[in-house]
Amino acid sequence: MVRIGVVGVGRLGSLFARTLAAHPDVDRVVLAGSRPDSADALSEELSAVAAADPSEVIGSVDAVVIAASTAAHDVLIRQGADAGIPIFCEKPITLDLESTDEAIALVQAAEVPLQVGFQRRFDAGYRTARDMARAREFGEIYLVRTTSLDPAPSPEPFVRTSGDLFRDLLVHDFDAIRFVTGQEIEEVFAAGTAGFPAFDVYARNDDKGIAVGTLRLSGGAQASFAATRHNPDGYDIRMEIHGSSGAIAVGWDNRMPLAPISLDTPPPPGPPYRDFLDRFAPAYRAEMCAFVDLVLGRAPNLCPPQDARAAFVAALAAGRSAAEGRPVPISEVDGLEDSREG
Repeated sequence: MVRIGVVGVGRLGSLFARTLAAHPDVDRVVLAGSRPDSADALSEELSAVAAADPSEVIGSVDAVVIAASTAAHDVLIRQGADAGIPIFCEKPITLDLESTDEAIALVQAAEVPLQVGFQRRFDAGYRTARDMARAREFGEIYLVRTTSLDPAPSPEPFVRTSGDLFRDLLVHDFDAIRFVTGQEIEEVFAAGTAGFPAFDVYARNDDKGIAVGTLRLSGGAQASFAATRHNPDGYDIRMEIHGSSGAIAVGWDNRMPLAPISLDTPPPPGPPYRDFLDRFAPAYRAEMCAFVDLVLGRAPNLCPPQDARAAFVAALAAGRSAAEGRPVPISEVDGLEDSREG
């Protein structure tokens, strides 16, 4: 039995806490949030312990889950490493490559595992696609296409601190492409805009509300991605894999918010997904269960920091590409602090 702390009890942190509280191998959940009333209410619901300060949590548990705002990740990872306990941290590790590398070096020196939160790795569809790719059921992979559509623009306080469209949203696509295909991203060519009234909040914060692009992969496959922060029909996350022996689509179900126009095809029968929690709640729960297995030494780290770093570097390259209007090799960006410099 283990004691696990959860720092940050917003929508995602609360889902993590509820999952851990119901886990048979978790003896106690200890909570800390930026709003003490939220932590107190959740602790009463779960019969968990609420602490006023994150350092109190980290000092009293066997492992910690970091679901706080991105700006707090660096400090909390350091505290977890100093305490010598396993760490789960929602992506990103940090918002620049230098501090990301420092955090990774710190946990390596402390010899503690750091699992980074890329929930698509725990979604049944993505995992099946990965297994099929490893078994070469697609033959040679020719083409991968991803779609990531948010239903509505984010609140401005979140936009100011989330990085940008590439580091906040499309980093999931880059990780999923590497995860499923087993190939590395070698070059990114991206374009984006915030030039529509719906995206004023992104324009004000030097961000994009729409982006498209292509990737060159190490195994010879080509990939493309498309994303928008405003899809009024609902939350839409998909991946297609096309190869010499067949093709599949992940996320193509009866809740996909895309209406067919052929006369003999009925529209999707189910309501569209509202948001990321509606679409990926089972994956987030599986992610937490995998973290418990990691803490107990029963399973390997299914999203190590090196994988999170690779996706983050691709996101930095995409940002540089969109800013400069040219393809950007990953090797050019790796080692730079921020894709917006220069």
